[in-house]
Amino acid sequence: MAKSTPKLVKPTLDKDLDKITFVEEATQHVSRTYAPLGIGLIFLILATLFAGLYGMNQPGAIMVVSAAAIGAYMAMNIGANDVTNNVGPAVGSRAMTMTTALIIAAIFETAGAMIAGGDVVSTISKGIVDPAQVGDPTVFSLAMMAALLSSALWVNLATWLGAPVSTTHAVVGGVMGSGIVAAGFGAINWESMVGIAASWVISPLLGGVIAALFLAFIKEFIIYRQDKIGAARRWVPVLNAVMVGSFAAYLALKGLNKVITINLLTALLIGLVCGGLAWLASVPLIRRQAIGLENRNQSLRKLFRLPLIMSAALLSFAHGANDVANAIGPLSAIVHSAQAHEIAAEVQIPLWVMVIGAAGISLGLLLFGPRLIRLVGEQITKLNPMRAFCVALSAALTVIVASWLGLPVSSTHIAVGAVFGVGFFREWYTRNSKRRIAYMRMKADHWEIEDVPERNPDELRRRYLVRRSHFMTIVAAWIITVPASAGLAALLYWVMYLLFL
Repeated sequence: MAKSTPKLVKPTLDKDLDKITFVEEATQHVSRTYAPLGIGLIFLILATLFAGLYGMNQPGAIMVVSAAAIGAYMAMNIGANDVTNNVGPAVGSRAMTMTTALIIAAIFETAGAMIAGGDVVSTISKGIVDPAQVGDPTVFSLAMMAALLSSALWVNLATWLGAPVSTTHAVVGGVMGSGIVAAGFGAINWESMVGIAASWVISPLLGGVIAALFLAFIKEFIIYRQDKIGAARRWVPVLNAVMVGSFAAYLALKGLNKVITINLLTALLIGLVCGGLAWLASVPLIRRQAIGLENRNQSLRKLFRLPLIMSAALLSFAHGANDVANAIGPLSAIVHSAQAHEIAAEVQIPLWVMVIGAAGISLGLLLFGPRLIRLVGEQITKLNPMRAFCVALSAALTVIVASWLGLPVSSTHIAVGAVFGVGFFREWYTRNSKRRIAYMRMKADHWEIEDVPERNPDELRRRYLVRRSHFMTIVAAWIITVPASAGLAALLYWVMYLLFL
């Protein structure tokens, strides 16, 4: 009879040490989860103390300190949600790492907010509420505070749900909701609201169509050419010139315009000059980079990596200059109304308010941004540097086109719509492009392959289709952003009214 092999039994000490190791790992995992929340809370406390020191001997100190805490909270939510669209495609295409993207975005967001954020800001976002209809400065301050808090809470919820939403629309909804309760329906500019509602459709469609058109151009004139590298040497400098010219016009229109007055024609001329200079610089650069590259798609990705990193930095700068007002606009209005006891159509932005806004956006991005960066860059559709380049280029061009047409648009809707546009175009192109079919047959003949195998439709669906679950979640969040933040703002206004008055 064969003897059974005795089981190896760990000594009691080893078992206890394993349990301790497991507890330590679990503790570290939990601490990593709660560390960002703790750091964010510390920032809110510091922002409150900072505002308290500034307004210690000023009128309306309690109102100013409360508004500063809410403004800092809103700024962090902008960084966690809105900023991620600028670097998500670059990270998803592996043109840069998550750490690099966070550092670049934080630096350029802060620079954009501080350098080109503007000295004067409108007290009512997008002219939604007529200040003359409000009358009492205290009521006005409460309405702005309720709008700021409601939009921050909604953006926070959307971030937690994994839905990139427009912070501008959230602020607009908050202002509308609190404005209706504070001054009635007659105080609302309903024509502006109709334009903003139209932008829900216009922004993502424009972004998606423009991104798809550029991807179609790259596929037709570079990817599916027999000499890919030669085609890239010819066309990549042109695309770089379009990118630089677009961003130059974008920054002039949306960034420098806050410092000096620049009309659309001047912005386009600035873009044209910068684009020409970029083309002159790109031609020798691309030729040097193309030396020794193999004639395959993987080599093409290297030529698009540097322009994509530049576009992420420029988008972050422009976003910091333009959208920091979503946090500091209502806050500046509250500070002015509380201290001057009057309602003004435009107010100066105090330096300490700008610092809170810029620091909050960067901190929110660093602490809470990676989740949505991965969603936009990796989970909606598969991106490579060429596709991500089309997304970034679309974001700048769409703003220029929309400004020319006089249409209100959302940078978030444009960027995410461009990602969807790239994904849906890939679906159509994979199934219907005669150029692609001819290229695959040519490739089969070159490698002496008897036949090009047909792909299983289920495999095509798994690999190429945009994730419908993300599509439906994001679209639903876009649709309900304004009414949700408006209803929440109305409720918060009544609570604040009972507490302060």
